Amino acid sequence: MAGHSQFKNIMHRKGAQDIRRARQFAKLIREITVSAKQGLPDPAANPRLRAACAAARQSNMPRDTIERAIKKAAGLGGSEDYVEVRYEGYGPSGVAIIVEALTDNRNRTASDVRTAFSKHGGTLGESNSVSFLFERVGVIQYPASIATADAMLEAAIEAGADDVQSTADGHEVICAVEAFFAVRDALEQQFGEPETAKLDWRPTTTTTLDEDGARAVLKLIDAIDDSDDVQNVYANFEIPEAVMQAIEN
Repeated sequence: MAGHSQFKNIMHRKGAQDIRRARQFAKLIREITVSAKQGLPDPAANPRLRAACAAARQSNMPRDTIERAIKKAAGLGGSEDYVEVRYEGYGPSGVAIIVEALTDNRNRTASDVRTAFSKHGGTLGESNSVSFLFERVGVIQYPASIATADAMLEAAIEAGADDVQSTADGHEVICAVEAFFAVRDALEQQFGEPETAKLDWRPTTTTTLDEDGARAVLKLIDAIDDSDDVQNVYANFEIPEAVMQAIEN
């Protein structure tokens, strides 16, 4: 799972600056809307919607806000017609980047993403131009206190997962995309609702960045994430701890 830990650093950095809480809510509501429209507007019967609601609660979104979004998507108040799109390209230092978005205007979103890449030393590529450098997997996370490492590993393997990484910070269960909902539901029955449960892009190879490269890549990712349409940004870089500390100070 090399290349993933830097996103925790990025989110910590953004959290320390208290950036865009309202924008984050808007992104979560958009995911709830799409999830509810693609399936039943009942989290118990719609795995994607259940995951979206869990993510919203994890971000401290009020319950009535979540319920309003579900009702609106169900046709009780009208809602926008969002589609899922993915963009791929390269950033500074040759870092591969995948961008996932939900949009009601493809032209606007493509323009926003292309502008962010071009202004910050990147190049937007064609479909599948960098995804071969990543692996699509299901990721389910629990706090460390929920179970011992051995207990979580045994439960996860029995549920059909491929791997578990347990640290002092928590348990991270990795599974194939096809097994994601079955694994998550089995673990939820045993341990309760996970902290997060989502499909993720994990890099198979990574680029280690120096301070200048790290600053450039993070500026690009911030610029991409500024678009209300962008839901997730993935990249295959590593930032050494000393470099991260230099950036934050």
